[in-house]
Amino acid sequence: MKKKIGIAVPIAFLVLLAALYGLYELTASRTYQVMGELVPRVEIKQKAVALTFDDGPTDHVDEVIAALAEAEVKATFYLTGREIEQLPDAAKKLVAAGHELGNHSYSHRRMVFKSPSFLREEIERTDELIRAAGYQGEITFRPPNGKKLIALPWILSQEDRTTVMWDVEPDSDPDVAATSDGIVAHVAQQVQPGSIILLHPWYESRETSRAAIQGVVETLRSQGYEFKTMSELLELK
Repeated sequence: MKKKIGIAVPIAFLVLLAALYGLYELTASRTYQVMGELVPRVEIKQKAVALTFDDGPTDHVDEVIAALAEAEVKATFYLTGREIEQLPDAAKKLVAAGHELGNHSYSHRRMVFKSPSFLREEIERTDELIRAAGYQGEITFRPPNGKKLIALPWILSQEDRTTVMWDVEPDSDPDVAATSDGIVAHVAQQVQPGSIILLHPWYESRETSRAAIQGVVETLRSQGYEFKTMSELLELK
């Protein structure tokens, strides 16, 4: 009996580790969630992409808007409610410039192992701030750090709201993000029709991301790509 117990304990431990690993993979998956619509890339043949930005807004809003205006591109900004509250005029500037706003939660806390009431407040509070900034279009949702499990997809599915992920993220790799040329080259190598490109241009440490905006646009246009907002790209499905 002791020998059987001795064998069972490590087996149970391995099963637990495997289950925890599977759970982690599920929370981090860019291509799967348990319910509702998840979009990591739009499956189209047309050479169209969406340029999206996470976090913010911050005091760099004028610089980002100017870069996009120079490139003649409308982008989609997944903003956090807390930062909209801190700089409401920055969010209004994005709307006035014709860009699309998405919901990136209020606090940017990971949206796993949280109560439904917490998740709803994070989403609804940010929606209200986005509407207060003057944005009238559809509000898609992007989870902070891409993390989701069961409760968040369930809540979003109840609202028939799309979870938007990404398939090209150059500035998550420190080596790539070290230079704007590195970011541009990475995007050019990884992009495909229907890609959702993610940049983080808002903070002081992201100067190369801001500097890369025009280069990304020029390089992809030279390859025949056109730029859409996220809602426009979804309409091409």
